[in-house]
Amino acid sequence: MGALPAFRQRFRDEARALVTPGPRMADEWACVASVMLAIVIAHLIGATMVGWAAFTAFVLLKSEASETMLRGVLRIVGTALGSGLALLVVPWAARSLPLAMVSAALVGALGLYGMLTARRAYAWLLFGLTFEMVLLDRLEHPTLDTIQFAQTRLLEVIAGTVACVIVSLVTATFAGKKWLALHHPRPDRMRWHPHAARHAVQAGIAISVLPLLHALFDLPEMAQAAVTVMAVMIVPVNGIGASGFVPVTRRLFHRTLGCLAGGSLALVVLLVAQGSAPILIAGTCLGIVIGRHIENGLPQVTYLGLQFTLTVLVVLVPDSYADAHILPAIHRLISIMIGMAVLEPVLLIWHFVAPGRKLTERVDDVSGSE
Repeated sequence: MGALPAFRQRFRDEARALVTPGPRMADEWACVASVMLAIVIAHLIGATMVGWAAFTAFVLLKSEASETMLRGVLRIVGTALGSGLALLVVPWAARSLPLAMVSAALVGALGLYGMLTARRAYAWLLFGLTFEMVLLDRLEHPTLDTIQFAQTRLLEVIAGTVACVIVSLVTATFAGKKWLALHHPRPDRMRWHPHAARHAVQAGIAISVLPLLHALFDLPEMAQAAVTVMAVMIVPVNGIGASGFVPVTRRLFHRTLGCLAGGSLALVVLLVAQGSAPILIAGTCLGIVIGRHIENGLPQVTYLGLQFTLTVLVVLVPDSYADAHILPAIHRLISIMIGMAVLEPVLLIWHFVAPGRKLTERVDDVSGSE
């Protein structure tokens, strides 16, 4: 069977699976329920960035309730620690470009190294991401209330975590599974890993350039560019080798393509909706189902499916449905381009100078990374 007929057959199989009752459909609609519940909770507790709660509810939900709860706790802990450090450092770093660059590099590298090697990897990732977001948002918006920003970020994470845990427990109950019945082997404690350390330092160098770019050219979306850098650098430690250029570049490509595809669907929904909240909600549900379906069925493009859904959420889950527009998707795409611009030269230079570099084609599922 040739490549084109094989692709067509796979497409037909995936389209059929999309409307076939079973575990995949149950998981996809559980994600819909989780996101919708997170939006409601976020509004009830006064969160001002509802889309982040929807993000959390989507990326945390796993088939096992125990895993969902653990990831939720780690996300809350990492967010709290990153916010706390930012509250201490950002007031000083916002007044000093060298300090902003150094702190962005150090915390970003530490968070990524922990994500790659630590037992509680997800907490390390959110620690680094939250710090970078608070710092770079403050640099871009000098009047930003750092304390309020950190507080609402924590509220949004709590809203998303509570929602996905509730949905996971209900789903497990109806599925007849015992909560906490299944246990995964505990990961090893953090140990020194030179390839992971080098990989994390590269990310830190790329992130350190962002405050400088903003100071020189007043570029926007620096915080999301830092998120892009850290997210695409999350590849398995045994898949990094002496150069992570190939797998990271592939993740950048998938992030870009997913953003474009999700933004296209969101734009169609916006044009059809013309401000109608029910249509916007229906479009959100459709985007969640399609994106999760891609994640669950096509391992080669799992990350693309995640980015597709997150872009749909960025556009179609505003703080108020009266304010829904396509600009957030455009901003997200801009942030990806900026992240790519600062990261790829660092990776490329090392790729050509690294002794004994070994190209790797392996990229595992790291769907929990934004």
